[in-house]
Amino acid sequence: MDHLARARAVIEMETDGLLRMSERLDGNFIKAVTLLHQTLDQKGKIVVVGVGKSGNIGHKIAATLNSTGATAVVLNSQNALHGDLGLLSDGDAVLALSYSGETRELLDLMPFIKRFEVAVIALTGKSDSTLSRLSETTLDTSVEREACPFNLAPTSSSTAMLVMGDALAMVLLEDRGFTEEDFARYHPGGSLGRALLTRVSEIMRADAALPTAGESATVMDALHAMTRAHAGACLILAADGRLAGIFTHGDFARAFQRDPMLGNNPVTGFMTRNPITVCADSLAVEAVKSIGQNRIDDVVVLNAEGVPVGLIDTQDLARLKLV
Repeated sequence: MDHLARARAVIEMETDGLLRMSERLDGNFIKAVTLLHQTLDQKGKIVVVGVGKSGNIGHKIAATLNSTGATAVVLNSQNALHGDLGLLSDGDAVLALSYSGETRELLDLMPFIKRFEVAVIALTGKSDSTLSRLSETTLDTSVEREACPFNLAPTSSSTAMLVMGDALAMVLLEDRGFTEEDFARYHPGGSLGRALLTRVSEIMRADAALPTAGESATVMDALHAMTRAHAGACLILAADGRLAGIFTHGDFARAFQRDPMLGNNPVTGFMTRNPITVCADSLAVEAVKSIGQNRIDDVVVLNAEGVPVGLIDTQDLARLKLV
């Protein structure tokens, strides 16, 4: 057996299922987003219910919704008839997950759910199922076959349901105008939380820790400034205090290979003009993005007037556990 070939076949099969599901998206998806948005605007919550693998997927969908400010709870279908139905209120929206749409435990629960004034959204692979008929709208998560060689174990189908939940959560997030600042409120822990809650001005190198040199400076002058500040870059400033460029250890290393005697040459001949910058008032996550996306080690910080006031080194981000 070629294990790698089989693994690739599984991934390709599930990917193909997702692409087909994407092509089938229609007005039912728009209706589902609208219902969820209206529910949240009216201070209702999203109740997710499913059985078996669908129930496991439901837990992840609920967690994603909660992390993006959409209040969601998971209703255990077996315990619902023994008191847990009390978490359901008029004005809520229900995401009901069942690939077959005929799961007995879920269908037994539906008449009691329908006694409440709630909107039911079905995630199912059978658009003509009983669950679909009991719902206000249906999101089709059908797949041609499971990735299981026996076409039995939920694989492609559970992946499709998970991705449909992600699509709902992300479109709902944008539809509600959810921002990075909002996201930070729900993720205070770990490096992500710190990056989202911290401002660039709080972590940048400034004042005596900020290496600078004028446009008339030599390469050696810039290196001395970097050494004094224990930094890997030096900001080159124009006479009016504006940013002319940045000279980094990388710039020096590349130039030194061509001319080992470059120390007394003007640094402007080796600096990088128009370097990547971030605003001092922006979130630290913007600096993290800039450094990662542009594959640089240093990013220049500007104030609201466009004057350089700081520098962020990738080592600073690591030291502060922001990456």
